[in-house]
Amino acid sequence: MAEWQSKFADVDNIRTHYLEAGTGPTVVLLHSGEFGAAAEISWEHTIPAIAKAGYRAVAPDWLGFGHTDKIYDFSNPRERPLRHMRRFLDSMGITEADFIGNSMGGSMLVQMAAHPPALFPIRSMVLGPGGGGTPETPERKKLLAYDGSDNAMREVVAAMFFDKRLANDAAYIARRQAFAHMPGAFEAVAASRFRAPFRQGGSGFGGPDATPYENIAVPTLIIAGENDPLREAGFAPKLAARIKGAEVLVLPECGHCPNIEKPAEFNAAVVRFLDKVHGRR
Repeated sequence: MAEWQSKFADVDNIRTHYLEAGTGPTVVLLHSGEFGAAAEISWEHTIPAIAKAGYRAVAPDWLGFGHTDKIYDFSNPRERPLRHMRRFLDSMGITEADFIGNSMGGSMLVQMAAHPPALFPIRSMVLGPGGGGTPETPERKKLLAYDGSDNAMREVVAAMFFDKRLANDAAYIARRQAFAHMPGAFEAVAASRFRAPFRQGGSGFGGPDATPYENIAVPTLIIAGENDPLREAGFAPKLAARIKGAEVLVLPECGHCPNIEKPAEFNAAVVRFLDKVHGRR
């Protein structure tokens, strides 16, 4: 028996894919934004643990990713996926939820929580990771340089994880490639990297982080890899110190995706946090 159900919703005529499992308070899981990213890739280890702990896990594919329609709005590239996701939540009857975000998903959550009123109905959030500066490191450049080849995907995976075994796992690379090669997937993700030569900002990475983290008023847990090359070194404790009541867990020998690289530790921390938020302990 599958550990989740794969479903589709029609959201303003946009075919939107999501994974769902369990019953109880709703937990929405927002995946990362690299080439080949999708709900299943980010959350295959986490959804079963959340459902087993007595929560309802809902993991949608962002606009342009996974099995959701491949749409990119050049006139409003930031707001369009957020508003589509809000409409998805509305269509699901989700009026309040705990949110978990990995990488892009975490960064989206941070920005909404730090600039209230939030577009999403955030009861609490887990950033795994999210927030902090995004330096233009050699590893970041490998993510941006993906050209569709298997070797380029291996470079992407190697840049994201401390343990290089997944980068050398042909079956895992093939799974990510299957998502990256879906019709329109490369174009939708690559579009977010485009910069007109007359606009400032370069790649969009490496600039100062002006996020007003002190504005965040929801319970927050930050889970970060100690060896994350896509964030500033030691960012997580500094970030937690700026968010009232925030908790932080830094996992050793772990890169940018603790939900994938250290799933047992990640899931245990998430369930403990959710139980605390819901008064189950």
